[in-house]
Amino acid sequence: MDFKIGEKTSFFLINFLKGFAWFGIIILAYVIIKHFFGFSFESLLEPYLNNNLLIFSIYSLSEIFFGIIPPEFFMIWGLRFESVSIYLWIIIILAIISYIAGIIGFLFGTYLDSTLGFRYIRKRFLGKYHSLLNKYGSFLIIVAAMTPLPYSAISMLMGSLKFPLKKYLLYAMTRFIRYGFYALIVWEANKL
Repeated sequence: MDFKIGEKTSFFLINFLKGFAWFGIIILAYVIIKHFFGFSFESLLEPYLNNNLLIFSIYSLSEIFFGIIPPEFFMIWGLRFESVSIYLWIIIILAIISYIAGIIGFLFGTYLDSTLGFRYIRKRFLGKYHSLLNKYGSFLIIVAAMTPLPYSAISMLMGSLKFPLKKYLLYAMTRFIRYGFYALIVWEANKL
């Protein structure tokens, strides 16, 4: 029996595995530093880590501007509360912020599509993703929501191309799956 993986599935799996590999490196580094070196990020960054508004603001800006800081670092920050229910709420807040950041990117792309500057940005920085969009269509939103592809950039591109907002909102909800899956692994890795 000849089993062939479809092109879309292959594209998703490759990007998912890349993201999971980076995620694994982050988690492994966290566990090694915590257990073998006794180094505590909390003691070094204590004044900042206690300021929840500052942390959520930094995270929001990062998510709006193409995910500069991996969300997994913020999931690790959430572990400091040592309560499953608080951690769950933090993950829900992070996922909602990320989802809203994608919507902001989408609307930004819709609004700025007609400007010369945005056309330059789309050609210069989003061109690679535009070709992926031509190849994979709306499936690209799901891949960006669940893998390390720049979710905000893809959202902006979709908005600039006048993709239907309702469809975008539905496909982008897969972002919550990624956060739930990764948050569970972060929580379990912290027990090691």
